[in-house]
Formats: sequence, structure tokens, C-alpha cells
Amino acid sequence: MLNKYPLWKYVLIGLVLVLGIYYSLPNLYPNDPAIQIRGASAGLVVTDVTLNKAESVLDEANIEHFGGEIQSQSILLRLTSNEDQLLAKAALQKGLGNDYVIALNLAPTTPSWLTAFGGKPMALGLDLSGGVHFLMEVDMDKYLASRLANFEADIKRNLRTESIRYRAIDVTGDRTIQVILADEGHQDAANTWLNRNLSEFTRSNATARDLPAINLTLTDAAVTAMEDYAIKQNQTTLSNRVNEIGVSEPLVQRQGRNRIVVELPGEQDTARAKNILGKSANLEYRMESQDGDGEIYQFKDSNRTAMLSRDIIVTGENVVNASVTYDQNGSPSVSVTLDSVGGARMGQNTKNNVGKLMGVLFIEQKAELLGYETVNGSQVPQYRNYETKEIISLATIQGIFSSQFQVTGLDSTEEAAELALLLRAGALAAPMTFVEERTVGPSLGAENIRTGLLSVVIGFGLVILFMLGFYKVFGIFAAAALTANLFLMMAVMSILGATLTLPGIAGIVLTVGMAVDANVLIFSRIKEELAAGKPPQTAIDSGYGNAFSTILDANLTTLIVAIILYAIGTGSVKGFAITLSVGILTSMFTAILLTRALANLVYGGRVVKKLSI
Repeated sequence: MLNKYPLWKYVLIGLVLVLGIYYSLPNLYPNDPAIQIRGASAGLVVTDVTLNKAESVLDEANIEHFGGEIQSQSILLRLTSNEDQLLAKAALQKGLGNDYVIALNLAPTTPSWLTAFGGKPMALGLDLSGGVHFLMEVDMDKYLASRLANFEADIKRNLRTESIRYRAIDVTGDRTIQVILADEGHQDAANTWLNRNLSEFTRSNATARDLPAINLTLTDAAVTAMEDYAIKQNQTTLSNRVNEIGVSEPLVQRQGRNRIVVELPGEQDTARAKNILGKSANLEYRMESQDGDGEIYQFKDSNRTAMLSRDIIVTGENVVNASVTYDQNGSPSVSVTLDSVGGARMGQNTKNNVGKLMGVLFIEQKAELLGYETVNGSQVPQYRNYETKEIISLATIQGIFSSQFQVTGLDSTEEAAELALLLRAGALAAPMTFVEERTVGPSLGAENIRTGLLSVVIGFGLVILFMLGFYKVFGIFAAAALTANLFLMMAVMSILGATLTLPGIAGIVLTVGMAVDANVLIFSRIKEELAAGKPPQTAIDSGYGNAFSTILDANLTTLIVAIILYAIGTGSVKGFAITLSVGILTSMFTAILLTRALANLVYGGRVVKKLSI
């Protein structure tokens, strides 16, 4: 009989709808703004005493809080508003001291009967939850210069080891190192070693200072590989630093050849975030120069200077762990653990230089605010970026040490904690500068949510009124399908862990309009069949059957475009593409299967003289 589904198909559609409603319900329970407290070191465990003290600190500061609890190795305190988070953090940092790390957080409120089977709300993007957006650019010129300097030091060290005498080894261009040999007798041996160990360079014999020389030039392939490594390493390092900051649902993404986008939803302490992300803090261990052919550096917070060798023993790139400790005088320091390569270099160097001075050079990229420039009606900060190199320690090597040692000469526990964080998260492979910065406050994010939801409600209401006015009972079927589509979209995005952004809400509004396109095609075809004199049951069957291929083609082409947008887009464009893709798939289900099931339940399997359409 026409227009009658088997029982299993009704059960399947009903099951999909029940699951859609279940997994969309967590979005009715928004996260609470919260403060997370954990020990600054692994040995410091938080207890009920810590919780009580933290609650007392907030009470004294007149900051409303509730639901304090100990979770694993941390304390979670819920607040009543986003605006109180920074105030609570400042109060707790002052009240608890430097032994604890205070981080902004979001605490879930989803009830256990929803989380029992994996229910969770969609994460909110930067434009809905508030936070900061940074566009950072990698300085490739400085990075290549530093790599050439490292190659220069390695060549010097290895030629000495191989007993190949040279007069000078210098970087002579953006990509070139010149090796000037002591005499022609060492040129062949030098060429053999360089050919075997430095495949990144092309070699050519030359003459310099009336002596035989070899010019080494980086190949284009080597430069490209180095630039890709710098971007990937910086992206990894920034991700590690973001994790140290403690932000939920961050975005760290490459953009173009030499730029990285960082978005921190919910982050309000923008100055701290910018300081940690942009700081290219690194360490270099160098011996004091013995021959006067070194570089002079000033001591940190002192007018004293010292000359250090140009040869670098190890750098922060060799660090695998770093933590705050105290030296024998009770001053703050950083305990550093090196990787196997760095440990071997340090061990060999200290073995050969007991009784001599070794310096620790602290290298930092800084930015000076010059002012603001008006761009497209907005005030954009303009910075001057510069680099500082200061000696933080120059001490006598008392014995052999390799992979574990201390960095001393730091001014405060805060400085030690920040240095440890930067070293632990990894050194930036190349210096970076901020080229764009945007901040979205929590109140603006809340306003975006309100206006976004209002647009969905208005669009949803107008579409339903149109369908009811033109298609009567079948308009009710379309309204039910449209409602189910919204639930299914939220459910799928929640299950996928997708982030909802303002463009994502625009995608929902667009999907609301697109979802009824299929019903308009079907219902119009049914009306055409009725006008042609066909009976109601035949008209329903023909309407759904003949319109299917058109609906499939239209939605498939839109889905292809959405996939391309997701593949090549960034940030907000991806949010729009995800929502649009999910909406296309769910609307196909609701507009075709669900409305057909409703039409079959109302009209199918019986004699019908007239359709309300």
C-alpha cells in the first residue's frame, strides 16, 4: 500500500530523534566561570586546608563564589560572573603566595544523567565566550642568521677535532659561510669532511686573504626545510605555552608561509597571555673568552660586563624539563634537565674546563609600544621589536656535570617561575612579532550569544509562519522537521566536540532557511500532481520520489563548497563551514525522511479524498 513505512523505519527515525534530543540537552547547561588552584611544584598537594584558605581570601575580597571542590591535584572554585575571574585571581595570588598556580577556568554544569553517556555542551569560540586573538609573524631572517651561527660554531669545533687547521670561519652573507684554511694542504681534507657532514650546503673553492677558502651556501631546499621546521616548532611551542596558561579550547594554527594565529577563548588576562606567548626567552651556555675574540655582554641589572666565547655549548632547545628550586643561599633558581645531546656537550665541556668560567646568557625578544595607528576605523597598536642578551650567571666550573644543573642569578621567584615555564614549554625556534591583536570582552561575547540566538529565533519563526501559511498541515510537518533539525545539529556538533562561533550561528540561520528548501520542492511537486488530477496517495508518493534527485544534487554541491571552506579556511570560516556541513546532512534526514514519516502517519494506508496542502 502506498505511503506506509514498515515499523522498523519508524523505530529508527524515533531513535535518531531521541538521541538527538539527549545529546543536545547539555547545551542548556552553560559552564560556570571558575578559578583553578594547583601547586606550583609536583610535591605541593592541595588539601581541605588550602580550599578553606582560598575561600576565606575570596570572602575577604567580597567576591561571590560557590561549589568549591578538590579535583585530583587541583581546587576548583566557581564564581557567579566572568568579570570576577580576574579579581579572584589577583586576590588568590596575593593571599596564597607563589607556591600555587592560579588559572582561569570554566566549570561544567551538565548533570550526571547526561554526562553518563558522553553528553557535553558545545565549546564556545572566541567571539562568544570572549578572549584574545593574536596574529604572530616569524622573523625568518633572524632565524636563518641564528642557524648559520650554529653551523659556524659546529664547523669550528669539528675541524679542530679533525685536526684541520683554519685561519677564520665567518658568516659572509644571508646564506653563506666562508671557511679560510691555513694552507692548501688542508683544503682537500676540509672538503671531504664538509661534503660528508653538511649536505645542506653547496661548496665552491675560493681564495680569501691570499689563502685557500671554501664558500658554503645554503641550498633552496635547505632554506625551505628550515623555515617549515621553524613554523612547526614555534606552533608546537605556542601550543605548549597555551597549555601552561590553562585555556580551554585554544586555537594555534599556521597561516601562510610565516604566520601563526593564536586564539584563547575565555582568557581575560591579555597582558600575561601576550607576555608568555611572545616571549622568545632562551638560554645559551658559553665559556668566558680566553683569546679576546669573543663578544662582550652586560650582566643583568648591573653595569658589569664580560666577554664570552662565540661558541655555544648548549641552548634552551636542549632543555627537556625545568622547575623552580632554590640554591644553597636560598635564592630562587631553575633546575634544568638537558636531552642526551645537550648533556653530552655539557659533560665534555665541563670535563675539559674545570676551574674556568662559564657564562649563562639570557636572550629575550621584547616589544616596545610606539603608539596606535587607525586602520579601518580601529586603533591598532604599533610596536618596535628588539632583542636583549644579558649575562645572568658567570661562575667557575667546580666539577663535571652533564644533563642536570641549576640556573642561578635570578631576581625573584616570579622570574624563576616564568623562566621555568618558558623553558619547559620549549624555546621558540625563531623570534616572533605580533602583527595583529584583538580582544573580545566577556560582556561582548554574551551580547553576541544573545543577538545570535535572537537571529535564529526570528529566522526560525518566520520560516515556520511561511510554511504554515502556504502548506497548512504539511507546513506543520515541515515545522516539526525544522525543530528536529536544530536538535540534531546541536547534538552532532556536541558529539564531534566542535566549537560554536558567531559565524557558526550564521551557519545555523542559513541552514534554517535551506532546510525547508527540500520541503518546498516536495510540497510544490505534490500540489502539481494534485492539480494534474492524480489521487492524493499517488501525489504524495510522486512528490517525495521525483523531488529526491533534485534535492540531493542541490545539497551535495553546497556540501562540497562547505568542505572546501573548511579545508582552506581559518578560524571563523572553519566554524561557519562546520555548522553548514552538519546542517546540510541533518536537514536531508529531517526534510525527507521525517516529513515523509509524518505524512505517512497522517495520510498513509487509507483512502484520502483531499490533502491539506
